[in-house]
Amino acid sequence: MPKNNSIKSILIIGSGPIVIGQACEFDYSGSQASRSLREEGIEVTLINSNPATIMTDSVVADNVYLKPLEPESIIEILENHKIDAVLPTMGGQTGLNLAIKCDEMGIWEEHNVDIIGVDINAIEITEDRDQFRLLMDEIGIPMAPQKPAKSFLQGKEIAQEFGFPLCVRASFTLGGAGASIVHDPEEFDNMLENGLKISPIHEVMIDKALLGWKEYELELLRDANDNVVIICSIENFDPMGIHTGDSITVAPAMTLSDTTFQKMRDMAIHMMRSIGNFAGGCNVQFAVSPDENEDIIAIEINPRVSRSSALASKATGYPIAKIAAKLAIGYHLDELQNQITKTTSALFEPTLDYVIVKIPRWNFNKFPGTNRKLGLQMKSVGEVMGIGRSFQEALQKACQSLEINRNGLGADGRELTDQDEILHSLEHPSWNRLFHIYDAIKRGIPFKTIVEKTKIDIWFLKQIEDLIKLERRIEKFHLDSLPKDLLFEAKQKGYADRQIAHLLRCLESEVYKKREEFNINRVYKLVDTCAAEFEAQTPYYYSTFEYENESIVSDKKKVVVLGSGPNRIGQGIEFDYSCVHGVLAAKECGYETIMINCNPETVSTDFDTADKLYFEPVFWEHIYDIIKHEKPEGVIVQLGGQTALKLAEKLERYGIKIFGTSYEALDLAEDRGRFSKLLEKNNIPFPKYGVVEDAEQALELAQDLGYPLLVRPSYVLGGQKMKIVINDEDLEHHVVDILREMGENQILLDHFLGGAIECEADAICDGENVYIIGVMQHIEPAGIHSGDSYAVLPPYNLGDLVMQQIIDITTKVAVELKTVGLMNIQFAVKDDVVYVIEANPRASRTVPFIAKAYDEPYVNYATKVMLGEKKVTDFNFQPKKEGYAVKIPVFSYAKFPDVKKELGPEMKSTGEAIRFIKDLRDPFFRKIFSERNMHLSK
Repeated sequence: MPKNNSIKSILIIGSGPIVIGQACEFDYSGSQASRSLREEGIEVTLINSNPATIMTDSVVADNVYLKPLEPESIIEILENHKIDAVLPTMGGQTGLNLAIKCDEMGIWEEHNVDIIGVDINAIEITEDRDQFRLLMDEIGIPMAPQKPAKSFLQGKEIAQEFGFPLCVRASFTLGGAGASIVHDPEEFDNMLENGLKISPIHEVMIDKALLGWKEYELELLRDANDNVVIICSIENFDPMGIHTGDSITVAPAMTLSDTTFQKMRDMAIHMMRSIGNFAGGCNVQFAVSPDENEDIIAIEINPRVSRSSALASKATGYPIAKIAAKLAIGYHLDELQNQITKTTSALFEPTLDYVIVKIPRWNFNKFPGTNRKLGLQMKSVGEVMGIGRSFQEALQKACQSLEINRNGLGADGRELTDQDEILHSLEHPSWNRLFHIYDAIKRGIPFKTIVEKTKIDIWFLKQIEDLIKLERRIEKFHLDSLPKDLLFEAKQKGYADRQIAHLLRCLESEVYKKREEFNINRVYKLVDTCAAEFEAQTPYYYSTFEYENESIVSDKKKVVVLGSGPNRIGQGIEFDYSCVHGVLAAKECGYETIMINCNPETVSTDFDTADKLYFEPVFWEHIYDIIKHEKPEGVIVQLGGQTALKLAEKLERYGIKIFGTSYEALDLAEDRGRFSKLLEKNNIPFPKYGVVEDAEQALELAQDLGYPLLVRPSYVLGGQKMKIVINDEDLEHHVVDILREMGENQILLDHFLGGAIECEADAICDGENVYIIGVMQHIEPAGIHSGDSYAVLPPYNLGDLVMQQIIDITTKVAVELKTVGLMNIQFAVKDDVVYVIEANPRASRTVPFIAKAYDEPYVNYATKVMLGEKKVTDFNFQPKKEGYAVKIPVFSYAKFPDVKKELGPEMKSTGEAIRFIKDLRDPFFRKIFSERNMHLSK
């Protein structure tokens, strides 16, 4: 059946600010769906409150509403536009909840808007765990014993009936909020009370816990003709009891027999057909007993594009959200084209001739004192994905992508050797358990003990053991005597040159030269959805060590854009926004664009964003090999946050051109001593400071600077390990803490300007001319990280004298640093004097916010300046400056209930929202001030 031609206009509901459990994977899904619908000539209107996303950009939708995700905003849109249908499945639980609320209020019916892509009844059935259990019983799908409780007393009765351990889940919540496995009555009472409290319908589902069972997910698509395809099978490395968002996952499933997989496949299709009659995506989760029987039990089904859909799309090359959007408007799968091959239909199930491994990324260091144990409630803030020809290669590449100062799994001298600590870690899973499993096997702890404590399938443990055996074989040699076959085997299993150098007791560069001597080179393979059965048209690549290279190099002029790696607090979706706009701008300038990134949640890693996508770690060895292969004109580093910037020094050393601001200027801005001399030379005020390398030097310097002091390591993002100290004891403790975690990093001490107003300016500079794109004033006083502060654009009460100082200083610093591209400067204002806190000649977190507030593609302009295609004076800047835009930080404290909710110099927010106000009398604006016990002076 062709598309429903009566649908001319569709509303897509976004997912709102980034929170743990609902991150930028929905930016990817929403952006893809919007583009898919616009290809069909449909007008797309999009609502979301998150300014950091690509989906809220004018290049993605016809009409963008940066509004609160509330029924009032929906009504406003429906009164301004003739909307025929709403697609709520691309906005996670937030989008679905809003659609349900509007349905209950009769808003869709009143405005003759159809709900497409999902069945509201299906949502109700799957979220109401009692209804879901009854339906599963009816269709013969087994589930763990479970009952709903709507009161504390009812919950206690169920616990007595089932016995411990139990799984407690709050109904209608996100990311496992309010979910936990409990082993004793006291713990149960607390979890029951909390679950009833946070559930919007005051209900919890109590299950008999299936500890040690294996967990799997299937991603499905279904059309209106009832055709169903399984896009991807995903196996959790970690067993039941750890939220799938916090588990290492592998695709395709590795340890499942084909008989059980076929049974699981049939069950998933039966479940999807039973919950409702809708066309779109679906995610089904199962538990499988860890024995020969492989009994299957259904956990849950999500009748929407899920968090795992982005991972499954990147793992297979099958664009789930794009196809789901077309199915929602009536197309059948066999009428749609396979986006990768361009010659076959979408009615097929992808075949993988490679393995992917996803590893979550946590930020526990931002929440000292919190419980780091992993469980049913998701705590990770991002993820990475490695692609390899084997599980071992993909695992090593994923570890190299994490940016946690590890060169891969093992072989870097950072192993844990204390047996008691290792055993405790195996039994109490946290962010580093994978590495401690390696340590346990290396120390000779029996497999029986490891399996008993972790419940991880022995197949995975044997794979890690095989890596350790390989390392022991390599260690018997020196570089000169190392056999070619052994080096080739190590590279095929994912080992980085740095790891091999550690095993051979030599330099990374020496291993690289040895590889060149042996002609052991990386080759690049296509992600083609069909294991090379059909020719692929889409240039989406991963590397491995074989002999056939599928990445054909063109003779066009090329530019490489380095991505920002995994999301984390301080470096999130804002940098992906910048990378995507950088790619689009470079394309407009006639460049063949090459994107390198390892984050499966992002728009930058969509296979048709750049001309070529290399899904690889943003890790020197991988970057250098791609550059050698592609021979680009140069590399853009200033859009990918600290991840990309840290590679600038090596690019410079190896003679690779950096487009835009030079490495020298980037380093000058980070080197506080040299940067302060630049400020001094230009009579620009800055707080008294000093640079130290140990605690003794810090205590001496403190006598000169005076307390309070702002203490921070250099070369970090998001205020990492930044703290205000007020005495010698605090100072000594914090300096020692930084040195323990960050090694030989220099430590900066600044005299803290208490009571100052903080503000920041973003600008574009071409080395001579400067255009200030925006000045934001923070509502909180100096001392709160800019990412955690409410901020107002333009400033709400900085006088003309102060504003002129900001303009003059920004212009002077940008030119003195020889900035080519973007720059952000942060200021403290005290007694009408403007002090420079720091300058960053790169894309900042604030650029997307300003771009959305003023409706100007600033990153696009800046990229053209970096490439030398334009001067600042070539642009006709026409920002829409009406009223004020307020940046609202959003936190995920609910995931860390035991943490003090105190803000300071180290960033803790996971996302942000935007709110537009006409003037400073706005009730929302005044409410912010009253909540912070502050007052408006104007």
